[in-house]
Formats: sequence, structure tokens, C-alpha cells
Amino acid sequence: MNKGQVNSNKRKYVKCFWISFSIVVIIIPFLFLLASWGVLGEMPTFEDLENPRNDLASQIISSDGIQLGTIFQPNENRTPIKYDDLPKHLVDALIATEDVRFYEHSGVDPRGTFRAFASLGRKGGASTITQQLARLLFIGLRSKNIDKYTQKIREWVIAARLERQYTKDEIVVMYLNKYDFARQAIGIGSASRIYFNKELKDLKIEEAAVLIGMLKSATLYNPKSRLKNAINRRNTVISQMAKYGYLTNKEKDSLQKLSIELDYKPEGYADGRATYFRREVKQFVQKWIKDNPINKNEDGQLEFHNIYKDGLKIYVTVDSRMQKYAEQAVKEHMTNLQKEFDKQERFNTTSPFRGLSIDQKNEIINKAIRGSVRRKIMKENGKSEDEILDSFDVKTKMKVFSWNGVIDTIMTPRDSILYYKRFLHTGLMSMNPQTGEVKAWVGGIDNKHFKYDHVDQGARQVGSTFKPFVYATAVDQLKYSPCYKVPRAKITIPIGRHGVSGKDWTPTNTDGNYVGSVTLKNGLAKSINTVSARLMDRIGPETVINLTNKLGIQSEINPVASIALGTENIKLSEMVGAYSAFANEGIYVKPFIVSHIKDKNGTILYDNFPERRDVISKESAYITLNLMEGVTQTGSGRGLRTDASDQYLYKNVITGHPYKFDNPIAGKTGTTQNNSDGWFMGIVPNLCTGVWVGGDNRSTHFESITYGSGASMALPIWALYMKKCYADTSLRISNSEFEKPVNLSVELDCETYETIDKSQDEFQF
Repeated sequence: MNKGQVNSNKRKYVKCFWISFSIVVIIIPFLFLLASWGVLGEMPTFEDLENPRNDLASQIISSDGIQLGTIFQPNENRTPIKYDDLPKHLVDALIATEDVRFYEHSGVDPRGTFRAFASLGRKGGASTITQQLARLLFIGLRSKNIDKYTQKIREWVIAARLERQYTKDEIVVMYLNKYDFARQAIGIGSASRIYFNKELKDLKIEEAAVLIGMLKSATLYNPKSRLKNAINRRNTVISQMAKYGYLTNKEKDSLQKLSIELDYKPEGYADGRATYFRREVKQFVQKWIKDNPINKNEDGQLEFHNIYKDGLKIYVTVDSRMQKYAEQAVKEHMTNLQKEFDKQERFNTTSPFRGLSIDQKNEIINKAIRGSVRRKIMKENGKSEDEILDSFDVKTKMKVFSWNGVIDTIMTPRDSILYYKRFLHTGLMSMNPQTGEVKAWVGGIDNKHFKYDHVDQGARQVGSTFKPFVYATAVDQLKYSPCYKVPRAKITIPIGRHGVSGKDWTPTNTDGNYVGSVTLKNGLAKSINTVSARLMDRIGPETVINLTNKLGIQSEINPVASIALGTENIKLSEMVGAYSAFANEGIYVKPFIVSHIKDKNGTILYDNFPERRDVISKESAYITLNLMEGVTQTGSGRGLRTDASDQYLYKNVITGHPYKFDNPIAGKTGTTQNNSDGWFMGIVPNLCTGVWVGGDNRSTHFESITYGSGASMALPIWALYMKKCYADTSLRISNSEFEKPVNLSVELDCETYETIDKSQDEFQF
């Protein structure tokens, strides 16, 4: 080849280079221009960039500042965090692992991009944190076809725009708030709580490294499901931190040897603490939203807050510590109570029901089948009634509740219904009588498997816990002293009097004793039925009902004499609210669960103003408390005390543990017919707590009152709960005397009372 040909070829190559270079210089900017115009795919507007839409879960925050849970749409359990919430080592881990030149570039890292192109991605990708945010906000998952190139160009354009719109710190926060860490953990705030049960500020370096490691793939490096992968990825993050000077080599070596200590706390609606209470809060807020529109839009339509998307902060009255103690008390007692119940049911041919025939037992099961979700779904899918019923007798795999954890088993759906019918249930509610704040709420034994809330969803027969309302009415209307004596003798209230119908009503005493007289205090302590009936005959049921209505009881009560023995069904929440008035000097304060609501910016949207009203005099309220103190001193609630001669009665009949309370406690047990319901209402000066225990069906009950009474079924939960509350001195639960009114007009000392001339006060019967 001669010199001329060489020069000719050289000129050709140079020409081709410059043509190619010119094309690249022209085409690449042109592609970016097309991308910015939206030709390569939809691009965010200025408004979108300024206010990128993130659905924010509403937070439920306890009175002591702990997040009890969130209310969110599926896959949107996001709790917003600020840059100041992020511990420095978490940000260091993010920068070292995801974008070491983050603070140097303007959205796109030229060096990283060149490296990625040169190595064809073998030495890492080129996506900056800002590009990753752009993808999360506006693009979504990267395509695997030719579109991935146009997506990358769009990422670059959006990233550059984001960098102009936001500071570096804001970009970090937006990215960590947006990322899905799996298992309903949307954003770093939720991830910290769900995987480590910690607020962000409390994360250790190695824990922060786990979460940052998940940014590469929340599924592949999930510490809950792929622990080995998560450890390896965490160690890579720690190595990166050491490589770029955020950790020393000694710190790196030490941290990489640690295991991952998860404290996994899922945040589904049936998971975590206060599950029944959180559902009640959700219903309250939804109703408040419906009743309080924000404004009208341009079309004249009402706009409302969105509980799932607006990031509302719902401040509730429940104390997280007291809630924990209540749930622990329920589990401790109900576990043992269920064991005893199951043991006693071994030879019961109609178990778990008593007093029923086989046909009646089958009808209960068939009724449950007719109301089951399984039947409803099959009916909607066009299955015939015969096909549906046959399916309930086919064995299938299922997970069932037990007090030892969920059991994987095989049984027929019919047998599973029978299995669940054997469980005893409970409800507990605790409130501050002076403020109306509900401090603990346990609606049942397990919200995943038993949705029914026994605090407020339904009413049960209250038994002798109704008697204090009868006594309080008599004290308030007739000015009786606790020392006032009433005959034990039988009383018959004839047809037509006080709503008695069918035949005359002659109540009996459980101990069969009808001799002599007893004081009102002793009559309530021993829960003597004839005493309550005589008081009812004197004051009339309408007067008692009037009092209960003023005390917030809205459940229907029939105006008949037998209500003196607690024949009516009343909600636990109503009972606690009513009893609380006695500890609040006769002033009823309506129980409430939400104190205030704020929007995501901290503006108060709702503030509770407690509803209160005077019901009975301060003196009558105090006397009623004095009467109920007798219950825990010498009556059916004396198992709470320490000065016992009969040790069997003074401790938990199930476990044998004595309670040893020595502070003033006003209370009342309640046991209904056939031991179907067990109640205990207990009051100290600044806390009123009610507990109910019973079966789903009234035929599910203990055979004898030894285990089936309120003192055995419900009182132990109250005792265990209060023991824990008293042990936590930060709660300041009072163990003092109830405040006595000055110049009390009624004598409480029965020895002194006996010396007074009471001829005009003799009971008329």
C-alpha cells in the first residue's frame, strides 16, 4: 500500500469518527430533549415533582407516646420520617453502599456511568440515589426489553430535575420513605419497627446495615425469610462503610461477627398490641371523617380526609404499658383457665356444651355453618347447599389457634367449628374515672382467630355486678347508711307489681339462709338476693333504670323487679363507665378513646372535650364505694386480700398464687345462671377496671361455681393486671383511701351506728 492510499484511509477513518461523534453529540441531547418532552414515556409535571404523592399510613399513638399501630391500605404501611430522625450511621451506610459520590454529583454520576458502560455492568450499576428515587416515584420497575434504555434516559432527566427541586438531605429522606422493605414495611420508619421493634434513633450500626442492605432486594436479603443472605449483605454494607472511612477496620471486624437479632413485630391489623382497640379507633376516626368534610371541590362535591393515605396522627388515651399488662394478665389467666376447662370436659358427652341434648349441640354447629364465611363464599361461587354441607365434612389442612401458638393440623371444617366453640373468651376495659380516658382495652383472646370484641360489640348478662346500682339508688333516694339492717327473710313480689308477670316472683339465696337481718354492707358483700329484692321493692325498677341511664348505660333494661339480680344484658364498656362515676364523686364522665387528631403537618383537626354530668351526690357515691369495699374485705372478692384464714378463697383458684392486696379496693363479682358469665368490677381512686369471662355460647361453661364464678373466672385477670400496674410506679396508680366527703351525714361505723336511735329508720316490709 502506497503512501497516498494510507493517507486516504486515514482521512476516511477521521471523517467517520467525526461523523459518528457528531451524531452522538446531536442524538444524545436530542434523546434527552425527547425524554423531557414526554415522547419516550410519561414524565412528571412540575407539580408532581414539587409534591410527589406518597400514601401515608395513619399512626395510632398512645398516651405515653408509643406507636400502637398504623392504619393503611395494602402495601402502603408508610410512616413519614424526617432527616433529623435518621441516625448518622444509617445515612453513612446508605452513602457508602449505594452512592459514594452522592454529595458531589447533580443526580447522575458521570464516573459511575462510564464505569458501568466500560465493564458492561460487571463492576456495579450506575444508578445514583437520586435516580433510584426517580424510578420509585415516577417510573416503576425497570423493563427487561428495549424500553430499559429509554427508561434510563428518563431516570437521568427526572434525577436532574429532582436535584434542582430538592436538597440532598430531602432526597435521602424521600428515598428511604418510599422504598418497600417487604412484609408491610413501607419506608425506613416502618421497617425499623417491624424488623427490630425500634424507633430509627435507636437502631444500632449492624441493624441499620441490615436495612440498607435490603435496598438491593428486600426479598432476596430479607432477614426474616433469608437470614444467611441478609447476614452476607449486611457484612458487605459494613465493609463499604469501612472502605470509605465511616468505620475502622477493628469496628468492621467486630460488627461482621455479630448475628442478626430480629425482634419481628408485624403490623397487620390483627398483629401487635391493642388489636381490638385499634379497630375501635379506626371505626371512630372513619365516622369522624364522614361527619367532618374538609370543604367542597371545584365541582361542588365534598372532600374528606383519607384515613389510609393522609398520614393522620391519631392520639389515643390508652397507655401502652397498661395495655401490655392487661394483655399479659389475660394470657396468663386464660391459658390456665382453659386447661382446667378442657380437663373437666373430658367426660362430657356434649362437650363443650352443658345441659343440652345431642340434637341441640348439632343445631349450634349447624347454625355456625349457616353463618360461616366458607358457606358464603361457596354460595357466591354457585355451589349447591348439598355440596356446601358435604364440604364441611371433608378433612383439610388448616391453621388453628391454641394458647401454645398456631397449630398446623388436618380436620374437617365442622370439627374446627366445634374446636373453636370450646374456648372461653374475655373482655377487659380500664379507665380513669376522673378524665374518662380509656387506659387499656382487651376485646378478646386473639384477634386473628376471634374477631368479636367483648368490650363494646355485644352485651352479656351482668349478674350481681348490677346490684351496686340498686344499692346506690337506695342510698341516694333514702339516705341509708351501709350499717342499715335489712331482713334476710324471703320476699314475694306479686304479679303486676314492678313488672312481675306470669307468676309471683320469690327470689332465693344461694346459701339457703333466710334467718335474721344483715347490714347493707354485708348484704352486698355476701350478694344476698333477698336483700337486693327488698331494696328493689322499696325503690322500684324505674328509679334504678333512671340512674343507670344517667350513668351511661344505653343497653335496654326491662323495668322488672328481677333486674335487681342482674338478669339484663349490658356491655362491659357501659359497666366500666357507670362504675367509674362512684370513684368520681358521683360525676359520670363518658369514656373516650381518641384525645385528638393531627394532620401530617401537625395541625390539630379534632380535640376531644369529655362529656360529663352530675348523677348522684358526692356523699351517695362515697357510701356506694364503702359498700363495695365490703365485697373485697369479707365478701366474694375477698380473694384479693392477705388476711385470710381460708387460704383457698384468698388466692387464684386456678394457679394457687395469692394476690396479697392490702390497699382500699371497691369491687363486685358477678356470676350468672349456670356459671355462664363471670364478672369482676374493681375500683381504686384513679382507675376503674371491668373484666368479663365466658363462652361464645352460654352453654359453654364450668359445671360448678368453684371454677365458674366471677371470683374464679374474672377476678384473677383484674388482680394480675393491677399487680403489674402497681409494680410500674411510673403509672402512679393510687393505693390510697377513697376521698371522704367533709361533714358526711351518714354514719359508717356500725358500732357507733348501733347506739343511735333508729326507730324511725326501721325497714318496712
